[in-house]
Amino acid sequence: MTSSVLLLATLETKNEEARYLAQCLQDHDVSVQILDLSLDAGGKILDGPAKTRAIDETSTKALGQVADALDQGTDAVIGLGGGTSGEIILKVLRTLPITFAKVLVTTLPFDPRTAIADNSIILVPTLVDICGLNATLREVLENAAAMMAGICYSRRKAGSCVEYPSIGLTALGATEGAVGPLITSLKKRGQEATVFHANGYGGAAFSRFARIGAFHAIIDLTPHEMTRLHLAGAHVPMPDRFTAASALPRIVLPGALNFIGFGERSLVPPAYLTRPHYEHSGFFTHVQLTPDEMRQMAEKLASALNVCTGPRALIVPMGGFSHQDRPGGIIESEELRAVFLSVMQEMLCDEVTVHIRKEHIADQAIIACIIDTLDHLISIESSNNQTVKRRL
Repeated sequence: MTSSVLLLATLETKNEEARYLAQCLQDHDVSVQILDLSLDAGGKILDGPAKTRAIDETSTKALGQVADALDQGTDAVIGLGGGTSGEIILKVLRTLPITFAKVLVTTLPFDPRTAIADNSIILVPTLVDICGLNATLREVLENAAAMMAGICYSRRKAGSCVEYPSIGLTALGATEGAVGPLITSLKKRGQEATVFHANGYGGAAFSRFARIGAFHAIIDLTPHEMTRLHLAGAHVPMPDRFTAASALPRIVLPGALNFIGFGERSLVPPAYLTRPHYEHSGFFTHVQLTPDEMRQMAEKLASALNVCTGPRALIVPMGGFSHQDRPGGIIESEELRAVFLSVMQEMLCDEVTVHIRKEHIADQAIIACIIDTLDHLISIESSNNQTVKRRL
């Protein structure tokens, strides 16, 4: 059975290159339909506002055409573009189902995290401009076509994340000591976890997966992104990061909530370097929160937990919230933990069960507490569902 690919390109400026990519796909027995994303400027150079309007109009039109193509059985979408067309293509690709096969071949030298934080878009850099065929560009396009063909003809064994929901789990290097053993414990019980890197970008995917029904329970072990969203650090918008799928059983711990995640040390604002801090790697620097900042973060987290509607619990490991928050750790602070606990005790509604533990977050006793709490919350959900059914 021949596979079908939709190719997005601006034929007004990338006709030769798009036709070459289409031919490469056809050489792999892949059927190709080309969708022209040209702005129809009639050869004119559009000014800023006019160009923005043209991009929006072209994107809107393309969205409907791409939706039609998917309804007709298109197996994958590939885009070829530079600055303007790359922007249009990204707008289109981001509307497609989260794990649907989609590729962007582009000259864009940009930080891709914002564009692909909550979407499985494969980026193929051309290295050279898409401005006439040459040996390098031909090789890039041929490789992209081979990749696309491989995706189309692969026999996928994995089921849909919605068909087989798992436990949504958040993680960071600073909480890996807890995450690794927790995954192992869940696996031994026949439970699967889907882990998201809570680095300011992974949380966007976590939220989207939660919204589409990919989880049957949530363990937000690492709500570190609260500090990125409200204090400092690179991140993308994620307005429902702490409330998505609010009706699910939910366990929250303050993992890595005790520091702000900055970039490389040379780029950290000097005022922050007067605080306890350490280089997590050459690219990341972790700076300890102040007590006032911890109070702010705890208040926001408590408010989010209160808004959720499902059975939920908070586990507070008073022995430390991250791998460097322990006796001898660089950002160890009993004061910050006490501030966090105080706010939670003041603000949390009665529906949230609170477990105060003396151990560090990576201690095996905390892992056991998470497992026991998970079982309890799932049993509450099951009981609630049975009550609703009887009423109906």
